[in-house]
Amino acid sequence: MTRLISWFSGGAASAVATKLAIVNSKNVEVVNIEIIEEHPDNKRFLKDCEEWFGVPIKTIGNDKRNRSIYEVYRKTKYISGVYGAACTKQLKKDVRIKYEKPNDIQVFGFTVEEEHRLNRLIDSNNEVKFISPLIERGLTKQDCLAIVQDAGIELPEMYKLGFNNNNCLGCPKGGLGYWLMIKKHFPEMFEKMNNMEKLLGVKIGKYTKDGEVHRIQLHEIPSHIKMQDDSLDVQCGVFCLITQGEIND
Repeated sequence: MTRLISWFSGGAASAVATKLAIVNSKNVEVVNIEIIEEHPDNKRFLKDCEEWFGVPIKTIGNDKRNRSIYEVYRKTKYISGVYGAACTKQLKKDVRIKYEKPNDIQVFGFTVEEEHRLNRLIDSNNEVKFISPLIERGLTKQDCLAIVQDAGIELPEMYKLGFNNNNCLGCPKGGLGYWLMIKKHFPEMFEKMNNMEKLLGVKIGKYTKDGEVHRIQLHEIPSHIKMQDDSLDVQCGVFCLITQGEIND
């Protein structure tokens, strides 16, 4: 039996992708992979989206690692690098692979800016059938924020603080400007990641100067690095308006 699974990450894009899947299909299974280091407001957003979807959201996770990025780092002695982030593999990819079945059709909330991510996913998972409703409709991240707001749902706290993505409070894949934002809003999480760097003897930060890449720990961020723009950009373009009509029809 073919299942249509929509992976709801807790972000605006995956929320809109899930809603579109439900509007256009029957028997959509909505699944959220939980990571405990996400902002506490994500639970509120999940409940609001569940009501919007009219479909229950199933929450799963890697219980062997207590659904925690820091448990992964301690066990693997690795945070991130040329092989990607250890937390992404163990807490997201491995959980998805364990849950999926050969005949599943899977919905992902990649926006038009992230088409390269979808292409990488397809290239490394040729046996999996994917649907990407946001890319199909030409929707951007800003469009998705506007669609969620139009539905009367309060945006997750991370977006309101100016973060581009609603992921963990301290993602190892974030740049130095991102980490300065974490330091401003969540100093305890900044210190927690920096302490893990010191414990494992690794450096997740990097910047380029005079053509040379420098790897550093978070407490070594040089003064010339500025915090990333924290303004909230919510826009509804032509494709956004069309999609709102499709959802509200």
